[in-house]
Amino acid sequence: MATTALITGASSGLGSDYARQLAERGADLVLVARDRDALQTLAEEIRIDHGVTVTLLVADLLNPKQRDKVCARLSDPLSPVGVLVNAAGFGLPLTFEHNALADEVNHLELLVQVPMMLMHAVLPGMLARGRGRILNIASVAAFTPRSTYGAAKRWLVSFSEWANATYGPQGVTVTAVCPGFTHTNFHERMGLAPGNEGVPTGMWLDSPDVVAQSLRDAARGKAVSIPSFRYKALVLLVRLLPSAWAARVAGAGR
Repeated sequence: MATTALITGASSGLGSDYARQLAERGADLVLVARDRDALQTLAEEIRIDHGVTVTLLVADLLNPKQRDKVCARLSDPLSPVGVLVNAAGFGLPLTFEHNALADEVNHLELLVQVPMMLMHAVLPGMLARGRGRILNIASVAAFTPRSTYGAAKRWLVSFSEWANATYGPQGVTVTAVCPGFTHTNFHERMGLAPGNEGVPTGMWLDSPDVVAQSLRDAARGKAVSIPSFRYKALVLLVRLLPSAWAARVAGAGR
């Protein structure tokens, strides 16, 4: 893979595993996150293990000026980005009525508006070159009623399906990655200690496996990647349930 990949949310979780696996495939990297120290540690590891070029772009994607720098990097014709991974995000409690409105607004912006802006920045160059790959990290929550998180992720899935059908024939694939509960620090950042998320052990996925399967699906041009047979089955089941029952199923875990 002789290309440059830009990954948001690269300092931890799925984002860091995308960085490792794309570097293993030979891609140079642009790593985007707020945590400079974590990015530097990851970059040093990847340079040693894979010998690729790793550039750090420390940015808070909710800060317009800092986000503009990321968009400028994505649209730079002299240093084209061939792969964009939109992995930045955070979760909120499902009790929408108790959440601070400012937190909900930031949540919506980071999960929907920011990926839209970054895709808008990178797509013209990809289409002009006739090749490119975009992966939007969504969730199986997109297929279930699960507060504002599921609603935001549904936007990513719907747009990715349209974009893949529209731009795929022009050489640019867009894939919504929809894992279930995955072992990362996502829940810890919500204040939940491991084992207190209310999720059965058998429903957990490993982050490297999710990344590997989604990269295979993206290479095949799939618009949606659900990297687990158990979650594929769950999505099919939930679609058959009345909305009230589906909401109860989706409310499992935190």
